[in-house]
Amino acid sequence: MRFLVDECTGSVVARWLESQSYEVFSVYDDARGISDDEVLYKAKTEDWILITNDKDFGEKIYRESKPHVGVIFLRLHDERVQNKIDALKKFLAQHTKNIAGQFVVVSESTVRFAKPR
Repeated sequence: MRFLVDECTGSVVARWLESQSYEVFSVYDDARGISDDEVLYKAKTEDWILITNDKDFGEKIYRESKPHVGVIFLRLHDERVQNKIDALKKFLAQHTKNIAGQFVVVSESTVRFAKPR
């Protein structure tokens, strides 16, 4: 599985995913400062599932109808790195087969697969 980790989600999360044997592109490390549109374009054209905690991506996908191959939106009360990793660890242990093409909202206690438009 291939993940593009958004700049705001951070390089520590990207390194953790790499340590779990996932293929990862870190915006923070490799393309810092690119726009959200560029992030979505790269993820779509290069077949990456986007991991972000930036709510603007929901608007881009649902209001602007931007295409994607999958988005994991971390909607966490506690934005510390370890909490992001813990939420992803729990999510990926149960849902890796269901991510492709989905917009998934992951919180500390719930997972919601948003309805496509």
